[in-house]
Amino acid sequence: MSSQPSAESRDEQLARNVSELLGELRVAQAAVQFLFGFLLTITFTDHFREASGFEKGMHLTAVLLAATSTALLAAPPVWHRMLFREGRREEILQLGNKSVLGGLVCLALAVTTTVALIAKVIFGSLTMALIGPAIGLLFGVLWFVVPHHIRRRHAGEPPVPTADGE
Repeated sequence: MSSQPSAESRDEQLARNVSELLGELRVAQAAVQFLFGFLLTITFTDHFREASGFEKGMHLTAVLLAATSTALLAAPPVWHRMLFREGRREEILQLGNKSVLGGLVCLALAVTTTVALIAKVIFGSLTMALIGPAIGLLFGVLWFVVPHHIRRRHAGEPPVPTADGE
């Protein structure tokens, strides 16, 4: 590793950042696709037909959150495909970051709702009331509080250079 600053141009940096964003999306999209497929198949089971209105409402909420997450997580690659020849990488990155964060919030809520629903069906309302918030808290802490804490702890410090000069 060289200690000299990277000779990367702004355009090269934007291209690399877009590429990294699209790579990161592959992980999140796989998770939401798996969950979405699971939620869709449930509706065709005999057990689902016997579910209470509350349980069906929770299921629909989870499906809508997963669908919203899918749309938000799929948007940046679509924007990139439609706009990459127009020099819009900076806008794609700015809006893409917001879209991904929104998609991740919806994914966390969809998983939380799904786990709470499963807990309700298997063990009842009390278990749902305990496990649902616990899972939501887990996502909130790991995905949002920890990065915020790291950022605050290192406020004012220069970014740590990485092997690729970022």
